[in-house]
Amino acid sequence: MNGYDKSIEEVLKTFNVDKSKGLSTEQVIEQREKYGDNHLLEKGGETLLHMIVGELTQFLNILLISAAIISIIASGHFTDGLFIVSIVILNITLSVFQERKATSAVAALKDMSAPSAKVLRNGQLENIDSKKLVPGDIIQIEAGDYIPADIRLIETINLKVDESTLTGESVPVDKDCRVMLKEQTPIGDRLNMGYMSTIVTYGRGFGVVSHTGMDTEIGNIATLLNEVDDEMTPLQKKIDKLGKLLGTISIVVVALIFGVGLLWGFDILDLFLISVSLAVAAIPEGLPTVITVVLALGMRKMAKKNAIVKELSAVETLGSTTVIASDKTGTLTQNKMVVTRIFDNVRMIEVTGTGYSFDGEIIGENNNIEKLVQIGILCNDSSITKDSLIGDPTELALVTLAAKYKVLQPSANKLFPRIDEFPFDSDRKLMSTLHTIDNKKHLLTKGAPDQLLKVCKYYLKDNEVLEIDEQFIKTVELANQGMARNALRVLGFAYKEVVEYDELKDEETNLIFTGLVGIIDPPREEVKEAIKICHKAGIRVVMITGDHKITATAIGKELGILKDGQNALSGEEINNLSYPELLDMVKITNVFARVSPNHKVMIVKALQDTGEISSMTGDGVNDAPALKQANIGVAMGITGTDVSKEAANMVLMDDNFTTIVEAVEEGRVIFSNIRKFVGYLVSCNVGEVLLIFTAMLMGMGSPLIPIQILWINLVTDSFPAFALGLEKKEEGIMDKPPIDPKANIVDKKMGIAIGFQSVFLAAAVLLSFYIGNFVVSAGTAFGTVTDIGTTFAFITIITGELLRTYSARSEHLTIFKMKLFENKLVNYSTLFGIVLLAIVLFVPGVNTLFHTDVNLEPIHYLIAFGLGFIPLFGGELAKIFK
Repeated sequence: MNGYDKSIEEVLKTFNVDKSKGLSTEQVIEQREKYGDNHLLEKGGETLLHMIVGELTQFLNILLISAAIISIIASGHFTDGLFIVSIVILNITLSVFQERKATSAVAALKDMSAPSAKVLRNGQLENIDSKKLVPGDIIQIEAGDYIPADIRLIETINLKVDESTLTGESVPVDKDCRVMLKEQTPIGDRLNMGYMSTIVTYGRGFGVVSHTGMDTEIGNIATLLNEVDDEMTPLQKKIDKLGKLLGTISIVVVALIFGVGLLWGFDILDLFLISVSLAVAAIPEGLPTVITVVLALGMRKMAKKNAIVKELSAVETLGSTTVIASDKTGTLTQNKMVVTRIFDNVRMIEVTGTGYSFDGEIIGENNNIEKLVQIGILCNDSSITKDSLIGDPTELALVTLAAKYKVLQPSANKLFPRIDEFPFDSDRKLMSTLHTIDNKKHLLTKGAPDQLLKVCKYYLKDNEVLEIDEQFIKTVELANQGMARNALRVLGFAYKEVVEYDELKDEETNLIFTGLVGIIDPPREEVKEAIKICHKAGIRVVMITGDHKITATAIGKELGILKDGQNALSGEEINNLSYPELLDMVKITNVFARVSPNHKVMIVKALQDTGEISSMTGDGVNDAPALKQANIGVAMGITGTDVSKEAANMVLMDDNFTTIVEAVEEGRVIFSNIRKFVGYLVSCNVGEVLLIFTAMLMGMGSPLIPIQILWINLVTDSFPAFALGLEKKEEGIMDKPPIDPKANIVDKKMGIAIGFQSVFLAAAVLLSFYIGNFVVSAGTAFGTVTDIGTTFAFITIITGELLRTYSARSEHLTIFKMKLFENKLVNYSTLFGIVLLAIVLFVPGVNTLFHTDVNLEPIHYLIAFGLGFIPLFGGELAKIFK
């Protein structure tokens, strides 16, 4: 049962309840058995074991573990295998440690629930635990209360409810129990309903509970949060695909080598050991760890820019973002109501300034403005101090307006004390107060322009009071409509002198109309430039808001989100679309207005189903399901609810849209750097496979032993890879289109580069091995491998890898066009690599383990080192042919 499309009598009849007595004890027991307790259910979180298993079953980790097992079986000792396993453990530990920080969004939703409720049962009003509420209960609500369940209002007295958690609207909603609404009325327009976890800001009322627990609108959000499944990020998919490719290549090459070895007459045990070498060579063992650490460092870097990223994978996904779907209030706008226009009954006057700051001015002065400002600040229940903002946002905007006219609230209240008042109510849509001004009693009234005009007989023009005529009414209506079209909330002001009165409510007649003000939650100034940067970078910006279509359209046009000829789409219009039609609409629609939490999830999912990588921003409870559905959910750190923060992947500590754009840029830089070190590591692996494959085809044996390959892959290559992962951004990174989520991380251009570099690397090392194995070790039989030969190959490949790091700093610029030694981390990693090589070559015990305990002449070292420049040449040559 909806409740909002039923009369009060129908709802009471449905639950068989007397509104003067409430439910009986027997009815409560019956309803609880049927509907259960009034609380939210939470899906069980991912256990530590489940997270570890998830990491273990990633394809690259499976390959590494397989290589470790084969190595132990084939070699008969544990050294190489344990080396690989330790890397897998390190990578899993880093990943799980980061992911364990996430907590439950539904748990945060629970914290928003009202702890108790005032309920009418058996004719008595009692205070009970809100979990014990059942459908049909009659409850009382008043200012300051959280509404404990979804209710159909049956009595309202000046009732206002802040529904921003559900709708995103910053202005409290005037409730009216008497209205009848049609089915499919948007949640923000359901004036006869109150919703769980929203706050009563003014007045009081009674309602009959229509829904409890998971059947409430908040419960619907909890359901959506529980139903959203985590998907693999673009990077995870690409790395998984790369792992499968390398694994397939490894299996094929191992089979070929085994066959070739048998033809050459190699010993089967030796072939097993060579197969292990190939398997180890094909897999970039250090890649998972390097990616994990680089992403973790990226998280720290983003934190310094006010973007707290909660999940490692989210760092890279930002770089792939093609659509930023943003909530309006507080993200694109300031979430601070401000007067920007005054109509003084003759002309439209501009007001400058932003937010609740007293800085700004009214451009133009006359007697109407003086009187209008006076009414605005005296007929007002809000206040602004250095430490706090108290009251309705609309009234706060009037306090700020008066300050810009040099009228301060404390002195005004002291000079013109309030004698009496007739509070605002939703029927007449007016508020009046009585003050002593110049020793006379003045009635000051503000409210909805159309209602105010009905009780006015005169208007003020240039200090002259004139009688209202049809022409003046048309003028005011045009001014009102003009401001409304520009998304301004319009208030009218009037006054009159009062001599004697019995009831103040009887004095709201024959007033003097003073003018109008237009109030808006204005766009953030810096957002306009940020949106331009997004468009330049090929990123669409979409506004998704619970606010009215007119307001959303005006803000969208001002920010450049909505172009001429484009229209906004409302939640009601979305309801009339089939899903295929929605898929077509999301491709061309940039503003969605008056939408519910369900609509937000539908829109984000539709964007994803059209191939977009979506980032969704928001701060309210209503945004949480969409934040979780999006590829990157972004919550506001200042104004955001705990629910939205827990559902999101990233939290903005300054609530600024521009920070998202900076985070996207950083994500692109990180992905660009990931490409650099993936290309660097994979070209080494392919070069090693090509080296061993070619040497075996030629009957020379393997130039490298498994532990040497592991050292190269895990130690020598890892430190330069870390350094490449922290490379500074290249110029024009935000002038390019977003990263294609479907494209392989090793695309055609990288494939060419890997081909060039691996061929040059294999050729250089093979030549070095030949010189060491057959020239320096003269007389060695072809097919016999000596320690001198493998030492030569080991020195050349490590030198080649360290020097090639400088070429890998850019995929496009040659070393002659970049500042070669600008990246200090590359310099340090190169020096560190040379020191480690010296340890392996010359430290007793270590060189025995690596089979490098050989006596070489200085000229031999120079030859082996010199051949290491060949791969650097190959890396530079590849840039010309890409």
